[in-house]
Amino acid sequence: MNRLAVTLLAGIAAFSVASVTYAADLIIDTPDEPGIVEASGDWDGAYIGVFGGYAAGSATSPVDFDLNGWLVGVNAGANFTLTDGIVAGIVGDIAWSGITDDDVFVPPGGFDVNWAGSVRGRIGFDGGAFLPYVTAGLAFANATLTAGNGVEVGTNTHIGWTAGVGVEFKATDDLSVDLAYRYSDYGAQAYGVSDFEFSTHQVTAGLNWHF
Repeated sequence: MNRLAVTLLAGIAAFSVASVTYAADLIIDTPDEPGIVEASGDWDGAYIGVFGGYAAGSATSPVDFDLNGWLVGVNAGANFTLTDGIVAGIVGDIAWSGITDDDVFVPPGGFDVNWAGSVRGRIGFDGGAFLPYVTAGLAFANATLTAGNGVEVGTNTHIGWTAGVGVEFKATDDLSVDLAYRYSDYGAQAYGVSDFEFSTHQVTAGLNWHF
């Protein structure tokens, strides 16, 4: 993974963990004063969104590939308040993927991730205008292995798991900005006589419309 990706991953993860800690302190340590209404971002309800980002990782087998590339996709989900300050939710996403490595074999050979998606649970702290959260769930992706002579070895859909952290900001009552980091392990599938498994780290930024 290149230095830019490492820096972005570390920054998103550190900021999200700090936001969660700060929000928890606000919820736990600050007593309600008479006449003061507790701040809430009114996160309940359904939403749809778009996002883009960068991913880097590896595919391993008899030949190892260093993967990297961009993601652009859509998502949809819903949030609901469990208790004061705690928001849970579910979200699904699907993205076009430019994640590839064509350096191992002479082009047009390589390992290409065609698309990727997930179905995840989320839980976070309602900090009013911001919602730091953790997320985990099912991950899936479609990939193609091409030999150095340009012959396609195989295309498979991988199924695995994903987990990460993020923070969402309310820009308006109906629009929020979502920054997130996730690690995804997509498991192994057979390509010809060999099994290939792959995983990625990804950093994304998106816009969600709430209704």
